[in-house]
Amino acid sequence: MTALTLSTAAAAGLRADAIVIGVAKGTGSRSGDLIVAPGAEAVDKAYDGRLAGVLETLGASGAEGEVTKLPAPAGFKAPLVVAVGLGAEPEKDSGYDGEALRKAAGAAARTLTGAKKAAFALPVQDASDVGAIGEGVLLGAYSFDAYKNNAGGKDAKDKNGKAPLAEASLLGARPRDKEHKAAVERATAVAEELNRARDLINTPPNDLNPEAFAAVAQAAAKEHGIKVQVLDVKALEKGGYGGILGVGAGSAAGPRLVKLSYTSAKAKKHLAFVGKGITYDSGGISLKPAGHNETMKCDMSGAAAVFAAVVAAARLGLEVNVTGWLALAENMPSGSATRPGDVLRMYSGKTVEVLNTDAEGRLVLADALWAASEEKPDAIVDVATLTGAMMLALGSRTFGIMANDDAFRSAVHEAAEEVGEPAWPMPLPEHLRKGMDSPTADIANMGERMGGGLVAGLFLREFVGEGITWAHLDIAGPAFNEGGPFGYTPKGGTGTAVRTLVRLAELTAAGDLG
Repeated sequence: MTALTLSTAAAAGLRADAIVIGVAKGTGSRSGDLIVAPGAEAVDKAYDGRLAGVLETLGASGAEGEVTKLPAPAGFKAPLVVAVGLGAEPEKDSGYDGEALRKAAGAAARTLTGAKKAAFALPVQDASDVGAIGEGVLLGAYSFDAYKNNAGGKDAKDKNGKAPLAEASLLGARPRDKEHKAAVERATAVAEELNRARDLINTPPNDLNPEAFAAVAQAAAKEHGIKVQVLDVKALEKGGYGGILGVGAGSAAGPRLVKLSYTSAKAKKHLAFVGKGITYDSGGISLKPAGHNETMKCDMSGAAAVFAAVVAAARLGLEVNVTGWLALAENMPSGSATRPGDVLRMYSGKTVEVLNTDAEGRLVLADALWAASEEKPDAIVDVATLTGAMMLALGSRTFGIMANDDAFRSAVHEAAEEVGEPAWPMPLPEHLRKGMDSPTADIANMGERMGGGLVAGLFLREFVGEGITWAHLDIAGPAFNEGGPFGYTPKGGTGTAVRTLVRLAELTAAGDLG
């Protein structure tokens, strides 16, 4: 992973492969003009104050994430200047938005594959800017190359045979400033764990089944002082986890329920995170049609996000207890698979008529939600690539938030927006609950087709303990990017929701969340 350093060195004298600067679109009286952002003064001066004009000649507009490269001016030890767009110029003295800095740093880092060192001279007003730039660099430089013949280990290379950016020096960040150092340490911990989640999502399902995922969690827990418990098939049968067992019944790779417990001696609150971990989803007997199977290795993105968030909380030493529940199964068709029409007895004791075996995520989550509820946490947040309906509603970059408490739903939304993860609050309309009534069981796993994402949320609500605050994040859209990379987001697994969960844990530790 790219190494981050803090530097007060002058841009001209720094030995590096490139100097990264920011440019923006002018507003107000400067509307339409290209603006050179703070941090790039030395570069602009070396161009006799004409840097903006040179960049405009090369086609630069300042648009968010736009990258323009040009030779460095005379007297600079770095041979290249990389100008990256920050979007609209902020209002006077307000500073650039953290997400704009994060995206710009990520876009620049992606273009610097093969470079040994780059100096990032982006606008820095305070420690939060330092953290945003550092996070953007680390997330933007991410590359998954474990299965390429020319890659492996610390010398991993991309498809062009070039290693990711090795070192990023953040100019304007003070090495001896405690807040700046803390911001970089936080960015490193969060980005490293988010990138680990991306690795898990991108790993082919023949190498990442429930048992293998559980082993990864056990190794990380041992490394970071997290207590771990893994329930295998025998333990799940003994405990009566009918939802997880029912979904995993058709696979030769048995299901698992993994519990990760991070505790702090100073904690006053307890959060539980629950993640859907379908390591491959064929749809089961209700087989997915052709063209819908190829990316189903990503159906464990919720569990990956929960796993990463718990480890990040431990690395940051947050003063809050965080328990992560990873509901892991492989959904396959076979002679032993659950059939449409079967009735499962869940861990809660409720019975569920399975009308569609491709509505399996809610079944594994139901068992894990009830297990989490037994510990009476202050709040539960589940994360899942749950419904295609949520993608139809919100597109491929925004996740939906449902909750049994409006104030908590708003708090989760605010946390997501604060860290740069687009999300939107969604309702749980009571009239949709009736569609899941079953003549055979307590509830069916399917209801009305219209509003399917909300129906799934209503189903999950049935398995949350009484009086417990709960939110559900349906990340089906942004969890896996099938298009080209943008900002700090790569093609493939994105690690969506990791930063939201970490921020919720931080806010809870600080006493700012309920």
